[in-house]
Amino acid sequence: MKIAILNFGGQPSGWTLKEEYLPEGWLCLVCGASESLNLPPNFVKLAKDTYTPDVIAASDCMLGKIGYGTVSEALAYKIPFVFVRRDYFNEEPFLRNMLEFYQGGVEMIRRDLLTGHWRPYLERAISLKPCYESGINGGEVAARILQDTAYGKNYASDKLSGSRRLRDAIVLGYELQRVPGRDLSIPDWYANAENELGLRTGSPTTAILRGDDNFPLPSFPEEFEILDGDILGLSDTVNFLKSLSGLDSVLDSEKGTEKNQLRERKAAAGLFNWEEDIFVTRAPGRLDVMGGIADYSGSLVLQMPTREACHVAIQKICPNKQRLWKHAQARQSAKGQQGPTPVLQIVSYGSELSNRGPTFDMDLSDFMEDDKPLSYEKARSYFARDPSQRWAAYIAGTILVLMKELGVHFDNSISMLVSSAVPEGKGVSSSAAVEVATMSAIAAAHGLNINPRDLALLCQKVENHVVGAPCGVMDQMTSACGEANKLLAMVCQPAEVLGLVDIPSYIRFWGIDSGIRHSVGGADYGSVRIGAFMGRKIIKSVATELLSQSCANGVTSDDLEEDGIELLETEASLDYLCNLSPHRYEALYIKQLPETMLGETFLEKYSDHNDPVTVIDSKRNYGLRAATRHPIYENFRVKAFKALLTSSTSDDQFTALGELLYQCHYSYSACGLGSDGTDRLVQLVQEMHHSKLSRSGEGTLYGAKITGGGSGGTVCVVGRNCLRSSEQIIQIQKRYKGATGYLPIVFEGSSPGAGKFGHLRIRRRSKD
Repeated sequence: MKIAILNFGGQPSGWTLKEEYLPEGWLCLVCGASESLNLPPNFVKLAKDTYTPDVIAASDCMLGKIGYGTVSEALAYKIPFVFVRRDYFNEEPFLRNMLEFYQGGVEMIRRDLLTGHWRPYLERAISLKPCYESGINGGEVAARILQDTAYGKNYASDKLSGSRRLRDAIVLGYELQRVPGRDLSIPDWYANAENELGLRTGSPTTAILRGDDNFPLPSFPEEFEILDGDILGLSDTVNFLKSLSGLDSVLDSEKGTEKNQLRERKAAAGLFNWEEDIFVTRAPGRLDVMGGIADYSGSLVLQMPTREACHVAIQKICPNKQRLWKHAQARQSAKGQQGPTPVLQIVSYGSELSNRGPTFDMDLSDFMEDDKPLSYEKARSYFARDPSQRWAAYIAGTILVLMKELGVHFDNSISMLVSSAVPEGKGVSSSAAVEVATMSAIAAAHGLNINPRDLALLCQKVENHVVGAPCGVMDQMTSACGEANKLLAMVCQPAEVLGLVDIPSYIRFWGIDSGIRHSVGGADYGSVRIGAFMGRKIIKSVATELLSQSCANGVTSDDLEEDGIELLETEASLDYLCNLSPHRYEALYIKQLPETMLGETFLEKYSDHNDPVTVIDSKRNYGLRAATRHPIYENFRVKAFKALLTSSTSDDQFTALGELLYQCHYSYSACGLGSDGTDRLVQLVQEMHHSKLSRSGEGTLYGAKITGGGSGGTVCVVGRNCLRSSEQIIQIQKRYKGATGYLPIVFEGSSPGAGKFGHLRIRRRSKD
């Protein structure tokens, strides 16, 4: 029998532990359970006076929230720790780094904790072998570190090093003591790990130039020769190539490199054969200016590619020339394979801040079953079995989609380095950037000619079918087809690009991150999508009934205009909700739609909601009217927004553009896709908008809205393109930090999509 200890204070009210949460043969000991809590037979309450460290030492693994106590006990007793994140817990990244370094931690998604999807995490945990061997008396360890730091033994000039941070913390402590009552702000490096000193999530080597676009471009690395393609003056691409050029000397730079970065770079150093061609691609994220979740209902959307982007370097290698990692060699030996077999090896930078494993590898033959490509369902299960490597589905999934949809055969090994500066969980399509950059790289390396639109549709299949996230296609289309400083106008039926809309020089868009992690695969997004498809099915049913009534009553063209009949016929076969006009919705259908509907009730009456990427939960109550109304009105708002962008300059133009953003924001909230953080940011923009200064004619910010899938992430702000606007954005940053402790990332600027960038084919110059 395996024993887990649940050491998780502050459980949500009404949370019920169920027998099926544990794998067979497991027993869970529950700390701090209330006397009224009823537990299934495989869960046991611990007495209030139980000495918890002794129980932890006797357990096979621990499950709980990450914290000083839990991490120290897990390390001290060498017990694997399945942990859940803590929002706004500043020390979390450093604790996670310790668990990773000593091979003792597995992160569990909070949703999986609450819904009982524990098995893969527990099974992964007991396979770990924690290796912490240092002191376990916390007072002695801390005293020694402080003493060594005070003596200068741990001094480091690198501002990001742990010892430098500790020294700065000691200095700050003395300052606070020396000047009692002084209002000192928390240092930026302490506010949040993802915002340390202004760095973006992603590669330690892909710093994007910010601010003045005329800042000198970094020098191109002389080690490489560009055989095909153009860097288009992109500084982040130059920096990525510089990081490639330094990989073969990574061992010489160990002293000044953070441990997590060093592990990634060591893994990347052996990826490529430097005598052969390497292909490099680039794909940006996207700022959702207008359209958002209405994309899956066929809306017009307006999207801007971000300055931040993902780079992928790829090389196609003959299997007998590929340098395999040791565990990959062991896996092939265990399979008894005769001779080299094609292997996919991936290194992904930024694993520390994204809380995932930095490497992934698999035999490409694992994508085949009975001489046919693996089913999408089995592929989803394949990537879900190890939570720390679930990220690989976005990258490796592109290979399976090409195999299934285009019949591509992969006979050679593939080595990939992925480096993304598009931060994850911010609602700016980090996943689409990775998918588009990866598939573009694979296509370039294998001589596949796929136009940007088709490539985006294939990448959507990766996210829908391999990852299992029910997203629309606008993210991938923007990343693939967008252009710098222009809005991509697209009707999502399924992906008709109308063209590019120039952003007038006097208008500017910003994205401000709320710090609340966004996930398109989350339950809220999926339930709203289901509600919209349920509404469409009901509208079609009502239209069909109205048609049949008119025929049964012998209605003639005198009673009902021929055009009215045609409208009903169109609505009875409605392919997309956005093809229904707001006035028709209000006139005929709104009263026929309930506010909510139980899944079971809907299925009994209508059988299916006809959405291929979501499944109705019969026991769940779905918000229906708001989810149906949103895309119908959003499509109208986007059309109005597009028309306003081309109208003459005036205060009325700015006011109308801002009002459309506000309306969209509150429509999201009506669907249940709002969040405290995004609401606060929109409120701060409104305070700027309605301030005395703005009313006196000095106003520069006019509107804001939540973006993408909602439930956190980023808000989009529209305003005048002037210095005063930038100053107000900074004020909003500071006010938000003052209220929440989190300093928001600001997204500004734009860059070309993957189609415009194309690819680079590079080769290292001979050192002769």
